[in-house]
Order: sequence, then C-alpha cells, then structure tokens
Amino acid sequence: MHLSYDLKIEQSQKLVMTPELIQAIRILQFNTQELDMYVQEELMTNPVLEQAEAADRQREAAAEDAVDGITDRDSAESTDNRSDDLDIDWKEYIKDRQYDDISYRSHEFKDPDRQENSYEQYTASSEMLSEHLMIQLDITAKDPEILRVGEYIIESLDDNGYMTLTREEIAAATGSAPQTIEKTVKLIQTFDPYGVGAETLGECLMIQMRAAGMLDEIYEHLLTEYIDDIAANRLQKIAKQISITTEDLQHRIDVIRMLEPKPGREFAAKNDTRYVIPDVFVEYIEDDYVVAINDDSAPNLMVSAFYQSLMTGDDADAELTEYLTARLNSAVRLIKSIDQRKQTIWKVVDAVVKYQKDFFRYGSKHLKTLTLKQIADEVGIHESTVSRAVNGKYLQSPRGVFEIKYFFSSGVTSRGTAAGNSSGRKKGHDSSNAAGISSVSVKDFIKELVGSEDPKHPYSDQDMAEMLKAKGISISRRTVAKYRDEMQILSSSRRKRY
Repeated sequence: MHLSYDLKIEQSQKLVMTPELIQAIRILQFNTQELDMYVQEELMTNPVLEQAEAADRQREAAAEDAVDGITDRDSAESTDNRSDDLDIDWKEYIKDRQYDDISYRSHEFKDPDRQENSYEQYTASSEMLSEHLMIQLDITAKDPEILRVGEYIIESLDDNGYMTLTREEIAAATGSAPQTIEKTVKLIQTFDPYGVGAETLGECLMIQMRAAGMLDEIYEHLLTEYIDDIAANRLQKIAKQISITTEDLQHRIDVIRMLEPKPGREFAAKNDTRYVIPDVFVEYIEDDYVVAINDDSAPNLMVSAFYQSLMTGDDADAELTEYLTARLNSAVRLIKSIDQRKQTIWKVVDAVVKYQKDFFRYGSKHLKTLTLKQIADEVGIHESTVSRAVNGKYLQSPRGVFEIKYFFSSGVTSRGTAAGNSSGRKKGHDSSNAAGISSVSVKDFIKELVGSEDPKHPYSDQDMAEMLKAKGISISRRTVAKYRDEMQILSSSRRKRY
C-alpha cells in the first residue's frame, strides 16, 4: 500500500450558519417582549450601543452641565474648539469599513406630544379570591378558633372557590372539633361570591339559590339527584320521575343555568389579563389597506457618540480602538438585524393583507385558506422565515387586533358560489375562491345557523352539512361535529328546548 500527499481543487456547496445569520434568525422569531429583553442584555454588555431615548436624556443633561460649567468667554471658546476637533463624519467612517448606510444616527426628532406604548401604562392591582374572603372573615368571625380554621379553609380553596379538603383532613391539620369546622364552613358559604366553600356543583348552586331565597324542595331535589341529567338535557326523563310538566321543568332549568357554576373564576380571570402591543398597523386609506410597522414595538438603537470620539481622537490607544471596533461591529450587526426584521415582517404582512383583503372588507366569513408556502412564494423567502416572522406577532386593523397566525388556516373546498352571495357584498365582486374557504369562515356559518334555528327543533349536524352544501361549501357531517365541538356548541339533543 502506497501512501502519499497530493493537492487537488474541488467545488462544493454547503450551508454555513454564520454568527450574523444566527443572530438575524433569532431576532426575527422574537416577539416584542423577547426582543426587548434581548436588546437590554446587549445594552448591558456592549458600551458602544445605546438606546435613543436614554441617549437623548444624557445629551440634555450634558448640555445643562456644560452651560453651568462655563465661567468665562475664553473657557467657552476652548470648549467649542475641542468639540470641533472631535466632530467627525460617522457615515464616512461606516462606509470605509464596508458597512451599509442605514440608521446609525445619533439623534432623531421625536414629537413630544406622541404617545408611546409602555408597560408602565398597564399597571393594575387585582384582588385575589383568598384576599376577598379573608376580609369578610376578619369582619364576621368573632371566635379566634373559627378565625384560625377559616383562614386554613380559605387558603385551601381552588381557583373556582371549591373545597379541596375533606372535614377529616381539616380536623387533622387544625386539631379543631368537627362542630367548629362545620360552623366555619357554613360561615364561609355565606360570603361573597355566593357558592364558595362548596364541595360539589350541586351544593354550589344550592348555596346561590338559598341566598336568593329561591330554593324549594323541587330545586333541591333537582340539584341533588339530577345534576347529570340536567347537563345532558334529559328533561323528559326528569319530568316523568318527579311528576311535573316538561314546560315547568324547562323554566326551572333555565333558572339553574343562570347561576354561576364557578364562583371564584371572576378573580382568577383578573390575574390572567395580558396586554398586546401590535407589531403592525393596517389602516384603510383611499379605498385600500396600507401596512405600517409599529416603530414602538422594537427598540430604537444607535451608536454612542462618546465612543466614536474615543476611536477618532489623536491619542486613541490601539488596543482600545481594536476593542471598540469589535464592539462597533456587534452593534452594527444588531441594528441591521432589527431593521431586517422590520422589513421581513412588513413584506409578509403586506402579502397576507393583500391576499385576505376580503376579510378586512367583509368580515371573518370571507377568510380564505392560506399556507406559509403561498406567502413564501409571494415574498420570495423560505417557509421557515415566514413562520418566524408571524410567530408571536400581532396585527392591529379596523376589525381589531389579531395574531398574524390567525390568517393562516386550513379549510374546505367550495363550488365557487357564494359562501357569501347573500351577505350584502357589492355587485360584481367575485366570491369564488380556488383555494377554498377557511375553517374560521365555516365556523362562523355554523354559529350563524345555530343562532337562527328553532330552539324546539334544532338543526342536527347532518342538517347543517346539507345547508352549508347549498351555500357551496362541501363539508361532511363529521367535520360539522368537529367544528361545533371546537366552538363548544352543544349537540342538537342538548340544545333542544321544551
């Protein structure tokens, strides 16, 4: 076997993920909050990078200090001369190092009357269920033992206000007598909101009816023995067993369904409030929809003028210049990535708005099926880039605020006749859609059919499938049932009224 060294030239193609590309991909997929956190970390580690608002405040403070520090005309002239020596053309500096001329400006005019989104605007104090009940306990409990046991019980309630412990478990934990525990539970069940402290749904509803003075033997019997049959709408069975008319039973069940099955969820919902800052605005201007990026959704970054002066001074240290150049490269990459993120999001949303123009004009019934590949082909980018551009991003339009992913949905085929011919669309508008009708639109049609049905003779899933087919929407009974379940609409047997 002969071993030897030789040289040869080959051509090959391979994908290289450079640090710049990795950073651009990460920044594109960040939502507003994640991008802000990432930028704050970069501001902490890169002295060359600063945020425009903070830089403006520092510049104003420096100007005030300079005015206060001037004691005579000579010192003022020397300060001006020194400032002139340090004033450089930063754009030329960037071009010399082969950077694109993008927004590296050190100052930008801002309208002082313009209102910007800020998380500080959305501060709120929400009362928790346990706090609400503790206040009532402190006012009503005279016995220290009841107060101690009541605090333990309240802390053990779930988010809906139901008991999670048995009487025996409470006795073992508190060492109190059964009579004291029972008395404390009864006291808590009189608190607002009515229904807290119950162990079962039937008990919760009976507490509310008792507080309203409506509880009688029939209601108590219904809530104790027939709660599952009521949920399944088996009214004929119940009426026969308790010997009342179906009409009277229907009236009583209507009253029961007006009660709150989860009395504590009002307080839990307050803690789940989330606020959204839209990344994109869609405005209706001159008979067309115009897309604009929300500049406040991304931090406004710039290169520090102070460090520019350090790099260009006559006594600039070589090692310092090398360090600052590296930091400058990092700052420029970040600014370019954020700018590229804005451009990519704008291109994607602009293509989506043009495709879904019927939605913005006529409503959700005219939302078309749309895939990532369609937008990727339209914009000329990869599907994964479209996915990153819409992930966690929001759009504000005249019809409300929507997550951009809302406009990408599967659907069903149509025959081209109006899924919306009867919806008041202007004459001459083409209601056909080769790509099909979005599942969101189909759900709206199903909801509309359920809302217009005779409660005593509700439409079955097969009935709705045939009615949708008459509108030009080809859909099976199973698909109708699937969409109905997703919208939490009951089946026809459970929607029927007597």
